[in-house]
Amino acid sequence: MQVAKNTVVTLSYQVTDSDGNLVDGGEQPLIYLHGGYEGIFPLIEEALQGKVIGEKLAVKLQPDDAFGDYDAELVMIEERSLFPDNIEVGMQFERATEDGDDGELYTITDIADDKVVVDGNHPLAGMALVFSCTVAEVRPATADEIGHGHVHAPGGHHHH
Repeated sequence: MQVAKNTVVTLSYQVTDSDGNLVDGGEQPLIYLHGGYEGIFPLIEEALQGKVIGEKLAVKLQPDDAFGDYDAELVMIEERSLFPDNIEVGMQFERATEDGDDGELYTITDIADDKVVVDGNHPLAGMALVFSCTVAEVRPATADEIGHGHVHAPGGHHHH
């Protein structure tokens, strides 16, 4: 079976940066609904169109195609008193937006005496990435999956 619109594709994959350092080892295979549902970066989806099980490919993603450019405006300095006592550099936390949506993820990049520097950029923002994958499985999507626009994982857990 070929990768086509409304098939569910399982990829074994890994992601490296442009220097070949491993960014995501792909411990869990990536399973997504193919056909413009934003389950995967569009450039990768285009490259996979028409592929069959066992085919390998590597897609180079510029920052625009992946996690976007680094935005200095997303770096903020906050009062230390707003944070719990046990914070450390490198910790991530989500910030709910005012209308109650899932917030952006922020990473603590520096802690001074009474100030904390937080960075709202994705850790991979501004990086070119190489996405290498092998098509492990292709199956027709169920009507339910197509209706919802994403894959239904066994056991009823789903990640957005």
